[in-house]
Amino acid sequence: MRVILSLAIAVVALPASAQVVPPAPYTGTAKGVVFDDENRNGKRDQGERGIGGVRVSNMRDVVKTDRNGNWQLGHNDDTMFFVVKPRGWMTPVDEHKVPRFYYNHKPSGSPKLRHAGVAPTGPLPESIDFPLTKVKESDKFTALFFGDTQPRDLREVDYLARDIIEPLIGNPDGGAFGVTLGDVVFDDLSVTEPLVRTIGMIGIPWYYVLGNHDINYDATDDRFSDEHWERVFGPSYYSFDYGPTHFVVLDNVVWTSAANAADQKQGYKAGLGAAQLEWLKQDLAHVPANQLVVLCMHIPMTEIQDRAQLFEIIEQRPYCLSVSAHTHMQEHRFITTKDGWKKPEPHHHVINVTTCGSWWTGAPGPLGVPHTTMRDGAPHGYSLFKFDGNQYSIEFRAARRPASYQMNIYAPESLKVAEARGTMVYVNVFGGSDKSKVEMSLGDGKWRSMLRALEIDPEFKKAADREAKLEKPYRPLSGPAISTHLWKLPLSGYDKPGVYPIHVRTTDMFGQVFVSTRSIRIE
Repeated sequence: MRVILSLAIAVVALPASAQVVPPAPYTGTAKGVVFDDENRNGKRDQGERGIGGVRVSNMRDVVKTDRNGNWQLGHNDDTMFFVVKPRGWMTPVDEHKVPRFYYNHKPSGSPKLRHAGVAPTGPLPESIDFPLTKVKESDKFTALFFGDTQPRDLREVDYLARDIIEPLIGNPDGGAFGVTLGDVVFDDLSVTEPLVRTIGMIGIPWYYVLGNHDINYDATDDRFSDEHWERVFGPSYYSFDYGPTHFVVLDNVVWTSAANAADQKQGYKAGLGAAQLEWLKQDLAHVPANQLVVLCMHIPMTEIQDRAQLFEIIEQRPYCLSVSAHTHMQEHRFITTKDGWKKPEPHHHVINVTTCGSWWTGAPGPLGVPHTTMRDGAPHGYSLFKFDGNQYSIEFRAARRPASYQMNIYAPESLKVAEARGTMVYVNVFGGSDKSKVEMSLGDGKWRSMLRALEIDPEFKKAADREAKLEKPYRPLSGPAISTHLWKLPLSGYDKPGVYPIHVRTTDMFGQVFVSTRSIRIE
């Protein structure tokens, strides 16, 4: 029997243990072939050659195929095998553009859970064959990154469709692929597949990262917390190449179960575990030092309990970027020695804007979708990551707004002459960081440097107070948080009545320049 992948439904009973158990020993050896699927039918036909030098993993070990595409790996009765997509090749995708690059060997199926896992897969196939097809991949490409999509029901899937997905149908941003950085849904896993169908309308391959709201909450320990995930998406951690860049998807959600969660928020903690760290070490051993590595995870890197071990693996790589979501804010963190990072140059970690913003809350906009402004005052949306060799840049994109919408300028609509001097102007630069330069011109052509303000966005605070008693189906905004991309400067020089422009110019860490203007009336 030769197979490619297996997706199905759970049937057996959960064990009573609430312990996090390490992987079981291997009980046998699996083998297969990675092959050139010339006719793209998903099976190896006569004359379709094997492909040498392709990495294959069982989520513990990583091996390369021989010159004829053959591979062998150990297995037990709960083993996920996957191929690491190499540059210039593509794995199959399903009708909703979810990559199918794995085979789940689970002879007895998943434990019985509220949200179904994998059906019994039966005996190990005699050959597990992975099809690849040739594609062109440039050194320069763009990827779309979504923070938490997190719909709690089908109504919120519709919010996502109206506000985020519809403008992206046809791929106007030119994305080679997309990534959702966890919290794909909000606890109700029955929403997962409608959500996947919705994102699939964009029309490009889409990869998914496991979040703390994507797990089986009735699982008694971490081993069985991702059974539904395995049925829908496959492995909870894996890697792939696109162009000259190596992408690694990590599972940094450790489920501790509700019964053992007295000291853990929602029964989980942020961690990777010894098995995943060993896999990562083996995975990166096949990646040259001059190749950019992008680590994709849900919970920010600085919250991972075993981050010191992760740092040891990536510290010596000169080109490494990491991306997360989870906090419902946009932030650039630069991890330094005070965080346990031992390399002199800081590590760049991006906490990506969420597509659900503040969990789909706030007053409705023109389309009936909540404005759902994030807690740091930035709008909900997504990011464009642009890659060129081992370099990258990032652009913020606000939902249903033009690419030029990169900031909000807060100033009074009108002031009297006597009040103008010293009145504070605030600017929220959505994709800004402590490496951004932000300047203000009061219409006189002179640019003045603005001061970074680690404060609450003043307009978000007003909106949260104003909307505190919203009625169903809408919900009030969540509480505000300190913004890391807010700047301020007092007005000066307005000593005559009139209408004047306030110009703000920002230059980000990538050299990208954005300018915005608003007016103020002096009475």
